[in-house]
Amino acid sequence: MDAVVKTLNPSSTQAVNARPTREEAEAAVRTLIAWAGDDPAREGLLETPARVTKAYEELFEGYRLDPAEALSKVFREVEGYDDLVLVKDIPFHSHCEHHMVPFHGVAHIAYYPENGVVGLSKLARVVEIFARRLQTQETMTAQIVQAIEEALRPRGVAVVIEAEHMCMSMRGIRKSGASTSTCQFTGVFRDDPAEQVRFFTLLNSRRA
Repeated sequence: MDAVVKTLNPSSTQAVNARPTREEAEAAVRTLIAWAGDDPAREGLLETPARVTKAYEELFEGYRLDPAEALSKVFREVEGYDDLVLVKDIPFHSHCEHHMVPFHGVAHIAYYPENGVVGLSKLARVVEIFARRLQTQETMTAQIVQAIEEALRPRGVAVVIEAEHMCMSMRGIRKSGASTSTCQFTGVFRDDPAEQVRFFTLLNSRRA
């Protein structure tokens, strides 16, 4: 099958190859099994290529989902509420784009509404969409901020992600339990140190 190149959008210079067929994906899994040193034809591995391909459809479904759509319903009538909204400890699982090994952790999101709010579950949905792609933690942090900025135009956004990377725990330096934190601020969170202090104070407060 000849490769077909498609641009992601008319204004983008980035291109991707046409998606391989399921049969090609399963053949690639069999190749990796053989390269690892096992026999893809033995009984315990016969169905593995099909299972892996099916699992990948779920693990990387974020490529087929649009974060803008998840944030499209904005509630304007909030009785004049314009103070901080914080959703913390949003769990996620993702895969490192460098080794395709999992990393997992929690995301914390806060924003100051300007023209309305979104359902709290929609913020968790945005995290899930970006997590279910090949990622770096730094890029994922910035993507979540950008999606909220574009959808809500709030007075400020704060995102913190804390995660453990299996590429550090399972391979390489093998330091299990090491945690990585990333953060990005916009608007009032970026410009006013007092707002950052307030955000982290609320973030670190004990649950009742």
